[in-house]
Order: sequence, then C-alpha cells, then structure tokens
Amino acid sequence: MDFANRIKGSYVFLLTAIVAVALAFYFFADVVTYVLVSFILSLIGQPIMYLFLDKLKLRKFRYGPQVSAVLTLIIFILLLLLILATIVPIMIQQAISIGEVNIQSIAIALEAPLAEFIDRMERYGLTVIEKSPSEIIEHNLNQLGGPADIGSYLTSLVGVATNIFIATFAILFITFFFLQDQGMFVSFILALVPDEYVDQVKNVLGDTTYLLRRYFAGILVQISIITLYLTILLSLFGVQNALLIAFFAAVINLIPYIGPIIGAIFGVFLTISANVDMEFYTEMMPLIIKILIIFASMQLLDNMVLQPYIFSTSVLAHPLEIFLVIIIAGKMGGIVGMILAIPSYTVIRVIALNFLSEFKIVKKMTYRIEENSARQH
Repeated sequence: MDFANRIKGSYVFLLTAIVAVALAFYFFADVVTYVLVSFILSLIGQPIMYLFLDKLKLRKFRYGPQVSAVLTLIIFILLLLLILATIVPIMIQQAISIGEVNIQSIAIALEAPLAEFIDRMERYGLTVIEKSPSEIIEHNLNQLGGPADIGSYLTSLVGVATNIFIATFAILFITFFFLQDQGMFVSFILALVPDEYVDQVKNVLGDTTYLLRRYFAGILVQISIITLYLTILLSLFGVQNALLIAFFAAVINLIPYIGPIIGAIFGVFLTISANVDMEFYTEMMPLIIKILIIFASMQLLDNMVLQPYIFSTSVLAHPLEIFLVIIIAGKMGGIVGMILAIPSYTVIRVIALNFLSEFKIVKKMTYRIEENSARQH
C-alpha cells in the first residue's frame, strides 16, 4: 500500500510540476528563456570557473567566486566579440556585393541551364511553365527586395537590436549570479519542492546538469571542428567568403538533417552571387560541384564521427534512440522542436529514472544514466 501511495504521489507531483512549468512558459516566456540560457552558459562556464578558483592564482592572491565569475563572463564576451569582428565585416561586405549585383546578370547567367532543365522536365511531362527562365529567375530574386526596402529593413533592425541588447544584459546579469553561486539555481528549484521529493529532485538536477554540460560542450566542439574543416577545404578550392559560409553552415547544422542542406544552399548562393561573370558550364558548375562534395564530406564526418560521440556519448543514449526522438520532435515542434529534442529528451529520461523507475521501459532507456550516476556517487 505504501508503495502504491508513493507511486501515486509521484504521478501527482510530476503532473503538478509539468503544469507549473507550462504556465511559467506561457505567462513569462521571456524571463524563463533568460534564466534557462543563463543556466546553460553557467554550465559551459563551470570549467573556466574551476580553473580560476582552483588552478590559477596571482602570487598569493586567489580568485574568489565573484572575480572568477566576472573573468568568466569577460572571456565569453571576448569570444563573442572575436566571432562578430571576424564574421560581421564579411557579412556586410557580402551584403553590399549582393546589393550591387545586377539581377538581370544573374538571370542571364542561369537562363541556359534552367532552360535545359525545364526542357527535360517537359519532355517527361512533369511540368509546364509558361514564363521564360529569365522571367522566373528575376521574379524570385526580386522577392528578396531592393534599395527601396532598405528603410523598412533598418527599422526592423533597430527593433531587433533593442531586444537583443535587453536580452543580452539580462542574460549576463543572471549568468553572473549563477556562476558566482553555482548552487543558486538548484537551491531555488529545491525550495519549490515538497520535502518528501527533495532527494529525488536533487538527483534529477545533478544528473541533468552533468549530462547537459557534456552535451553543450560537445556542441561547441562540433561547431568549431565543422567551421575549421569547411574553411580549410573551401579556401583550398578557391571559394570566396569561405569563413562566412563555414561558420553559417556549422551553426545551422545544429538543426538536424535540414541544417546541412540549408548550409549547402547558402554556400552555393553566395558563390553564384559573387561570380556572376563566370561561364556556367566550364567554370561555375565545377565550382558548385566542388562545394557540394565538400559539404557531403562534412556531413559524413558529422554523421559518422562527431554526432555519435557528442549525442550518444555525452547524453548516454543509443544513436537510433536519438534519431527517433529528433524525428518525433520535428513532427511535433518543427525546426525548434528538432533543435531542443536532445536536451529535452535528456531531462525527461533523468526525471523518468528518478520517478518512474519501476517500469521496465524506463529501466531499459535509462540504465546507462543510472550506471553513470552510481559511478559518480
């Protein structure tokens, strides 16, 4: 009877917690997002904090939590500024170049290959297009806007910049306190939990923190490796804006399965816009093929080496399990769902391990987490 009551109580507690989290997201979405992003940054910053607190000292002076937190934030900010200083000028230059490109010249450059493609399609009865290839290209390129749209774009940018500034300030402020007092987030959560569930929730937070720290550290490694890999290969083959293409592809690659395709399309688009004077079949097409081959090799590296290590090893889940979770999350939440799939699934597994461990399916799906937790304790 006690066992049945305990199980029933766990269900009630979990249901109440889910409703509370849902309401918090609904009414205070921005604030909750700031807190979660700050918590993630504090997880990533913990090794740096450890370095300042335990390894580094200036003569007899030891860095306290406050100084260590400030220095960690400074490192984050410097890294962000370094990335922006490297990428933003290239983006601005590329935007200016695209703005100076004559749309008619792009249409002329692509008219012959597109006409051949349409002709083949019509021969097989797959499509009937009344417009000429140049009209199709010009129409689609004009949808991107022209000089007359710059004013509205700038107005939108001002609003976006204001929101980014507010969000950045809030996140840095919250992250400072999470870094300074690494138990603050856990203490806040435990203060909301009934006494009989404190130990279980403490285990959930401990295991979740450990797994998510490994996961996000792995993500940073993945982005760095892909950026370096693509930059080197694209530069070797003479592709302009190699660093911009590589960095964008590495970041957008965080969207499972769809991201690499978007990255490749982005790379091809920038290459075409920067080389409209090239003869299509003898110069442009070989360059595009090289870019696609480079992206295909990157995808093989990511799928066969990086993702199995980062996703499977870091969150202690089977690769097939990860694949199915991402597909289901994509069906439920689209691109955002796919991005959040693995961290969310990790949290759900840890919660299930601590509150629903009597079920065989839960034991099967969480045994690696349980073994790892036992080794840590």
